[in-house]
Amino acid sequence: MSETLEVKNSVPNIQQQEIEEVIKGLEQYRERIINETLEKAKKVKIPKAQAMANLSQHPELSKIDQALNKLRSGTPH
Repeated sequence: MSETLEVKNSVPNIQQQEIEEVIKGLEQYRERIINETLEKAKKVKIPKAQAMANLSQHPELSKIDQALNKLRSGTPH
C-alpha cells in the first residue's frame, strides 16, 4: 500500500519535470528564431527596430508564446 502512495506522489513530480523541460525547450527554440532573424536582418542591413517589428508578427513565435502561457498557467510557481 505504501508503494502505491509513493508512486502516486511521484507522478505529479514527473509531470511537473516534463512540463519544465518542454518550457525550457520552447524558450530555447524561441530564442533561436529571434537570434537567427536578427542575424539575417543585420546581414541585409535591415534596421533592428524593423526586424523586431517583423518578429512581433512571426506566426511561429506567436504559437510558441501561446504554448508557453498555457504551460506556465498550469504550472504552480
